[in-house]
Amino acid sequence: MTSSIDIKGVAAIAQALQELPKRVAKNALRAAVYAGAAVIRDEAKQQAPEYHGKVRDGHPPPGTLKRALAVKRVQADCTPTREVAQVYVRQAKNGSVGQKNVKAYGRTDAYYWRWVEFGTSKMAAHPFMRPAFEAKKQAALEAIVTKLVERIEQEALQLNTTGPQA
Repeated sequence: MTSSIDIKGVAAIAQALQELPKRVAKNALRAAVYAGAAVIRDEAKQQAPEYHGKVRDGHPPPGTLKRALAVKRVQADCTPTREVAQVYVRQAKNGSVGQKNVKAYGRTDAYYWRWVEFGTSKMAAHPFMRPAFEAKKQAALEAIVTKLVERIEQEALQLNTTGPQA
C-alpha cells in the first residue's frame, strides 16, 4: 500500500533550514517530527481498548496499555537532515523484571499489546496502532509542517536579534 501526500512549500522550508545554523536546524526538525508523532500517539491512546472487567492478581491494571504508549527518537536512523521518531508501546525489557524499579505488570508494562493489536488463536484482534496512523497521518503531517515553520521563524528571529552564531 502506497500513500502519496502533496506538500506545498517544502522547497522554501528546506531553504530556510539550510540558512539556519546546523544545531538550530536540527533542533527545529527534531521538535517538528516529535509533534507529528505525538498526534499519532494521542490517537492510538484514544483507540486502544481498555479492560473494565474484574482484575485478578498478577494481571495489569486497567489503562496500562494507554499509559504505555509513547514516542521516542530513533537515533540510529537520524542524520543532520533526517529525523525519525517512533510511536511504540513501552514494556519491561527481557530479563529486567524483578530488578530495581522494574516490575512485571507495572503501570506501563504492556507486554500483551501485540495480542490485542493482532489477535491470537483464541482472541480476535482489536487493532489500535495502524488505525491511529491511518486516521491521523494527514494531521500529523500538518503538525510537522506547522511546528517546523514556527520553529524556523522563532530561531531566525532570535538569530537576527542576537547576531550570527556558529
